[in-house]
Amino acid sequence: MHGTVFFWLLATALLATISPAVAQQAKKSFRVGILENVASPRTEAFLQGMRDLGYVDGKNITVDARFGPDDRLLDLASELVRLNVDVIFAPNTNAIQAAKQATQTIAIVMAVPSDAIGSGFVASLARPGGNITGLTSIFAEVSAKRLELFKETLPRVSRIAVLADITRPWHSAVMKALDETARALRMNLQILDVRHAGDLDRASTAIMKGRTEALFFAPNPVFFVERKTLADFSSKHRLPSNCVSAEFAEAGCLIAYGADSADLYRRAATYVDKILKGTKPTDLPVERPMKFEFVINLKAAKQIGLTIPPNVLARADRVIR
Repeated sequence: MHGTVFFWLLATALLATISPAVAQQAKKSFRVGILENVASPRTEAFLQGMRDLGYVDGKNITVDARFGPDDRLLDLASELVRLNVDVIFAPNTNAIQAAKQATQTIAIVMAVPSDAIGSGFVASLARPGGNITGLTSIFAEVSAKRLELFKETLPRVSRIAVLADITRPWHSAVMKALDETARALRMNLQILDVRHAGDLDRASTAIMKGRTEALFFAPNPVFFVERKTLADFSSKHRLPSNCVSAEFAEAGCLIAYGADSADLYRRAATYVDKILKGTKPTDLPVERPMKFEFVINLKAAKQIGLTIPPNVLARADRVIR
């Protein structure tokens, strides 16, 4: 009897030394929500990042993924809230906006928004100040670099059509950077408001009238979904195209330069891990990209009869042949 009482007291003392966070992890399988327009290799990079950290779907986490067009994202975010997920991985601007509208309490982790501060997601990179944290892209600076690379690739080209959704929160910052760079490079920019693939037919008329020599696709989550359509459009009109990430080049865009989005998605998993272990989003500073990719698609160049200068080819991180 005395031995039983002693064992019970010892067990009680040991349990008292276990922090609530550790006890919670020991008894609970977490739910992680994913909110995005479409599943892609980048989504798999995030899931691989979670596996690398020891999370196995169906074992110590349950992954609830919701994919859909922009006009469905809020409904999908609300579904994740009703499922009482522990954290929502909402990588891009539209998904973050929907998740933010759906909840102010569940942690939201981002990966590739263009302007986390300007979009109102966080108060500052060092101190996010709410339930949102993660990583952010730097579209304005990258867009300027993309235009410089375009000039090196096409030194004789001076008239470029910029296809952009002017309603995007980062549009002003991107255009300011492009305008300044274009003046320095003596290039003329024609801004065309293209929000969906369905707007391309209207844009093609303006492109032909404007004697456009090349196409520059501004950042837009919809463009990512429609990247093959955009690449085919460029090829059809025999116009060199400049895009925002490697996935566009893989779809047929001539050149792409931008942050390594797969790396950003993998790094986002570390934020989810820390939040599941008890860290508050407001205590996790937002990080910027660390890896960038310059990809050239020689198949696309051949289709439009273009030769890429050897010095530009030598600078590419990857060449698609």
